[in-house]
Amino acid sequence: MSDRVQIKLRPLGKILNVERGTPLREALFEYGVEFPCGGRGRCRGCRVKVLRGSLPVTPEQARVLTPAELAEGWRLACQAQAEDSLVLELAQWEAVILADDTPFDFLPGEGLAAAVDLGTTTLVAQLVDRRHGQVLGVQSALNPQAQHGSDIMSRIHFALAGPGQEILQTLIRDAVGRLLEDLIITCGVIEPLREVVMAGNTVMHHLFCGIDVEPLAGYPFEPRDGGAQVLQAERLGWTLPGNPPVRFLPCLGGFVGSDLLAGILATRLYESPVLTALIDLGTNGEIIVGYRDRILCASTAAGPAFEGGRISMGMRAATGAIAEAWIENGAITGRVIGHGPPRGICGSGLVDAAAAALDLGWIDASGRLMGGREIIPVLEPVRITQNDIRQLQLAKGAIAGGLRILLERFGATEADLSRLYLAGAFGNYMNPASARRIGLLDCPPDRIISAGNTALLGTKMALFQRPDDGGLLESVRNLVEHVPLSADPRFQDLFVEKMALPKPGIRKTRSGSNPAKPATLPLAYSP
Repeated sequence: MSDRVQIKLRPLGKILNVERGTPLREALFEYGVEFPCGGRGRCRGCRVKVLRGSLPVTPEQARVLTPAELAEGWRLACQAQAEDSLVLELAQWEAVILADDTPFDFLPGEGLAAAVDLGTTTLVAQLVDRRHGQVLGVQSALNPQAQHGSDIMSRIHFALAGPGQEILQTLIRDAVGRLLEDLIITCGVIEPLREVVMAGNTVMHHLFCGIDVEPLAGYPFEPRDGGAQVLQAERLGWTLPGNPPVRFLPCLGGFVGSDLLAGILATRLYESPVLTALIDLGTNGEIIVGYRDRILCASTAAGPAFEGGRISMGMRAATGAIAEAWIENGAITGRVIGHGPPRGICGSGLVDAAAAALDLGWIDASGRLMGGREIIPVLEPVRITQNDIRQLQLAKGAIAGGLRILLERFGATEADLSRLYLAGAFGNYMNPASARRIGLLDCPPDRIISAGNTALLGTKMALFQRPDDGGLLESVRNLVEHVPLSADPRFQDLFVEKMALPKPGIRKTRSGSNPAKPATLPLAYSP
């Protein structure tokens, strides 16, 4: 018997040859199969359909999948190994990657450098000529750590088990190294690379830099060493011209990482004379509120609902995801990324669909489905369940409660914000009217600004800051005060209060059949 087996993937037309016994999680991740729960058999995100061959039904499969699904050949990839040749059906998708081409002021520097946004889900790198501020190329990839969980807490738990942290460190260092090497080859670079600057959340910072994540697993959730880290490319196993230093920007405190420090640079919030907010709506929601004399930051475990996690048919903003939803002829319809058949729903679509369901009177202020409904149909076969609404309520309660805590420390409310920047892919696609309708954001929609990938833009700006002179980065970091929400006695009450939804019924002001996108304005502050 051969030690290798063949796996054919449809409709991709790919043929994989792997060692017998290879976990499907390892073989299928790069082909679009997601593992939101980290491969523990607790969700349905990694379903594949067996067209030929055999995958045994494990207790985990039987608990999560219905008898009808099992009979049709559906299995959980995370609970299976390739013991024999297989033909599997899976849907190809392309993740929506936010690069950045926003112009910014800079002082010319020397040579070439690279900026890397190390996200929980995706990695994006840009090669920059510091002499002219020109972006020579961009490359993106999935973060391979997602095989072990879609959210940061799942990865912390994996890291604390056996050799987990070493596995995650190796995965991310190798992935970023390949990304940069491919970028350099694609751009035809022959001159030395002077520097690589990276930004990411606190967990990504620790896992990449080799810092123990154990302190982040429990109260008070403070990093062991959140400062800037400098490594050499060669020591990371990278083959880059010039063996450049690799500088990971410092975190701000708790789970507020250098991606938000980069966001402060990108939005120039540190220069604003009026109260401004920056929110990164993800699994770990990070919130910045302040102006040029004082900036507060906080993070809250919003859960993965905004990224499609723990939602029955949830997925990331990718091909096949419903990204927008609205009311048409008394029912909910929507737009699918890629214009193909719907496979699931991402965070922006979920917010839209919940807002539409409120308008239709299908859910009440407590979040309970009304009229004997068990599901909310969107676009067949995609539907929303009662538990999906609860997950959304938990996520929006955490964000809205955290924002209110920070605003109260300024003696302010959402109405006092001059601007509210939304960072990242979710913020880029979310309809502000829908966010206001469900009570996620209580800020006037015309003040909500889709800011794009502020982490990448701010990191690129940091390429023009000298690493050895302190300068702007350190002065901004010193201006920021971290507020641990878990230590604030008001947070739990506000969290519960903000979970409630506004009353159902048609809005006086409707966004129309195709909701408008958030405003996109120049990031530089203009008084």
